Amino acid sequence: MTDNAELTASFTELYGKAPEGIWAAPGRVNLIGEYTDFNDGFVMPLALPHAARAAVARRTDGEVRLHSTDVPGGVVSLRVDELTPHSGHGWAAYPAGVVWALREAGHPVTGADIQLTSTVPVGAGLSSSAALEVVTALALNDLFELGLTAPELAVLGQRAENDFVGVPCGVMDQMASACCTEGHALYLDTRDLTQRQVPFDLAAHGLQLLVVDTRVKHALGDGAYAERRAGCETGARTLGIPTLRDLPYDGLDEALGTLEAADVDESVVRYVRHVVSDNHRVERVIELLDAGDVRAAGPVLDDGHRSLRDDLRVSCPELDLVVAAAGEAGALGARMTGGGFGGSAIVLVEDAAADTVTKAVVEAFTSAGHAAPGIFPAVPSAGARRLPPAVPAV
Repeated sequence: MTDNAELTASFTELYGKAPEGIWAAPGRVNLIGEYTDFNDGFVMPLALPHAARAAVARRTDGEVRLHSTDVPGGVVSLRVDELTPHSGHGWAAYPAGVVWALREAGHPVTGADIQLTSTVPVGAGLSSSAALEVVTALALNDLFELGLTAPELAVLGQRAENDFVGVPCGVMDQMASACCTEGHALYLDTRDLTQRQVPFDLAAHGLQLLVVDTRVKHALGDGAYAERRAGCETGARTLGIPTLRDLPYDGLDEALGTLEAADVDESVVRYVRHVVSDNHRVERVIELLDAGDVRAAGPVLDDGHRSLRDDLRVSCPELDLVVAAAGEAGALGARMTGGGFGGSAIVLVEDAAADTVTKAVVEAFTSAGHAAPGIFPAVPSAGARRLPPAVPAV
């Protein structure tokens, strides 16, 4: 990861001119509310210090040139009027998809030179792709003076991932990257995109939220997201409601009985139970944070993991091992976060117990024959922003 001065110098050497600015957009970790966003539900992500940065300059000749300092290979050159969904391009599909989505929405993006670099771990379920999309969208919004709001940029980033790249994700990742603020978690209603910044000052409470990157990704996850989304839609359709968001928690038991009587696949019953109960868990965590009782959120995280493991069935042995080992070592609570089948877990710990819990998780992985996980504290950080100009070295 280069600093801003290095990124500016690298861009200048690559493209033969200086960038017009540097922008940043973070990855995210989700505190609670998983697989709820495509059901119009509630989520509660926070931005990480890890971010994608983009050095960008406008072009007027209809060409977009893309380069990453993190991926081997040269510049990817594309014509903006020839961008076509599902046409490949590897990592470059994410920023290229943003250019496509902006132009599809009628915005006059006439080309750009873009160089990207990122510290968001890839494949860890921390939204490295959303960070690329949002940082590109923000830079082009500023340079072409499009006047789009942060939520509008997030929706365009989601469209790039859904329709251009072909990943049927909800809007949480892009909204977190675009809209989170330092020291807060983002309480987001994914139906109407209303949001509230909820104070989440862990240090003031003597706590840490650890992210444990298992460094594994199981192939089972490839089609599992779409399958679960379809199952949720089947459940809502069978219950005669627009989405599972419309099923209140106190009506869950009756609804599950209705589904069983309708002879739907048992997986649909499990998916409905998870989504409705996880929406309820988001509301419960909000109540606890508003009351200043952050520690009491720990058991809610544990409960959320059980639901993801047993009802949604998107966990894996490595994620379960993190949660079990952390709990045995004194963690307040833990759960997998993100899409599952690998990726990362989060662990809520007392400051004094952080080293003990970290050591216990690493030793559990070693004993099980797994490679050591990556572990770091999740510090609630700022969302997407333009960075100040680099100060030349003296």
